[in-house]
Amino acid sequence: MSVLPDELWRRVFEIGGFSYKDLCCVSITCRRFHRLSDEDHLWSHLLSSDFPLVPPHPSSSSITSKSLYKLRFERDRDKKIAAHQRALLRKESQIIEHLRKLRDMESRLAQETHKMRATLVDLSNFHQVRQASLALNVWQPEIIRGRQKQIVEQRVVPTESRLHALEMELRLCKQQISGLEKAYKDEKQRLALAEEELQSMRYHPLRDHKPLSLGDAQFTSKSKKLKRFHGQGRKS
Repeated sequence: MSVLPDELWRRVFEIGGFSYKDLCCVSITCRRFHRLSDEDHLWSHLLSSDFPLVPPHPSSSSITSKSLYKLRFERDRDKKIAAHQRALLRKESQIIEHLRKLRDMESRLAQETHKMRATLVDLSNFHQVRQASLALNVWQPEIIRGRQKQIVEQRVVPTESRLHALEMELRLCKQQISGLEKAYKDEKQRLALAEEELQSMRYHPLRDHKPLSLGDAQFTSKSKKLKRFHGQGRKS
């Protein structure tokens, strides 16, 4: 390496497509590379390629391209950190909202379940009373049966209407419970997905995170299960 002239190494650095990390790594290998990698034209090229929207600094400026690159890099990093903090807060707010919805669904499920059980009890009592009335009609005298029929006809809510209302209430309760259970399951999946995204965002703070779909989350969970299964197989 020492026999190659500086012009050749400059050419290597220019056409090698080195990033700022590459130049920083090269600069600590030896004094010669530290001097060559610190030249202004290399950092000026990086400055225009990594920050194209920023206008180039004038050549008469006393600040070097490397110092200007460092300044803009730190400014860009601070913006990313601030954006990451805002994204974390938004994701935590989403998780809190998912938890609130789940608690609300649990409360509604408990209410609908209680209502369905009460309706079942009323329906069972209604059938028992109806069967008892039919049994009494077998041996009661005709005058008593006629009087009982009049009492039944004078009721505000007829017997068949009451039975139909109880059966309708029971069907509605079952439909509500079925819909709430499906919504609860979907909301649990959204919560798990949001928690996984939050964990990934905390682990990779400066990475651009894209929202995962439920299919991606299921694929990820299956991959983790397969890795654990293979790991247990190797241990055994």
